[in-house]
Amino acid sequence: MSAFTSGRFWLATLERALKTIAQTAVATIAAGPASGLLNLDWGAVASVSALAGVLSVLTSIASEPFGPGDSPALVDETPAP
Repeated sequence: MSAFTSGRFWLATLERALKTIAQTAVATIAAGPASGLLNLDWGAVASVSALAGVLSVLTSIASEPFGPGDSPALVDETPAP
């Protein structure tokens, strides 16, 4: 069975993408030259963060043939006994 038909694969992919979007937004806000919340270029923050999310999804899709089972990871994330 392909990982692309697995709900677990897509849930993990979505989780990774949302984390990437949040991390990128924080980094973009922190690195920007704005001195206040109202001075931020929110369009740029959203654009850069959305692009990072798309790239995260594409990375998960590209990793599918190499990872274990129906996971978007390249390594086995199963906890050791």
